[in-house]
Amino acid sequence: QVQLVESGGGLVQPGGSLRLSCAASGSFGSINTVGWYRQAPGKERELVARITSGGSTDYADSVKGRFTISRDNAKNTVFLQMNSLKPEDTAIYYCNANIWRFGVGTRDYWGQGTQVTVSS
Repeated sequence: QVQLVESGGGLVQPGGSLRLSCAASGSFGSINTVGWYRQAPGKERELVARITSGGSTDYADSVKGRFTISRDNAKNTVFLQMNSLKPEDTAIYYCNANIWRFGVGTRDYWGQGTQVTVSS
């Protein structure tokens, strides 16, 4: 079994910051690419940022220069530092990880999501 648990969401004023965490637990061999996605009410889920096992990163244009994704491989945790938050960043943020498990191979796993609300 593999579990992804997100944390760090909450209510913040415009211009503020939040740091999201995605921690993987369970029995697995390696974590490959990990991505943060978000889904706002009435909209489709979209990719926000992703990071490969080697540390290469990729960002949506809407968050470039404001968000930073990083990972701590020793703790099986990926972070999303969100600065200069805007009301349009309000959404449920989900973590997705491509994980290899012995006997299963690689597949994608999703966390349960954490709510981020940017409002004054």
